[in-house]
Amino acid sequence: MNTQWITICKTQDLVKGSGVCALVNGRQVALFNLGLAQAKVVATSNWDPIGKANVMYRGIIGSESNTPYIASPLHKQRYSLLDGASLDGNSETLVMHQVKLEDQNVLVKLSH
Repeated sequence: MNTQWITICKTQDLVKGSGVCALVNGRQVALFNLGLAQAKVVATSNWDPIGKANVMYRGIIGSESNTPYIASPLHKQRYSLLDGASLDGNSETLVMHQVKLEDQNVLVKLSH
């Protein structure tokens, strides 16, 4: 598997407080601009582990106890955007990918 940093888009291509989907080396990746004062972009798998569909980029971004989360658009399960863990007591987790911002570019390194 390729574990290199891959340029996905420009930071200005992402809407604050929203997600987009990108195809990276044949895998769907959900990118979220958390809408903070400083650019903060998070990447997860686009696969909803409970809804069994590639829809996470359409989820609702929220925060609970200073933990940003994405709520699945299908069944509203919430997953931490810090580590992918369920905030609703499920054993399912989201795969998280590494993100870095360089010169207005968003780069992703895919996890397993």
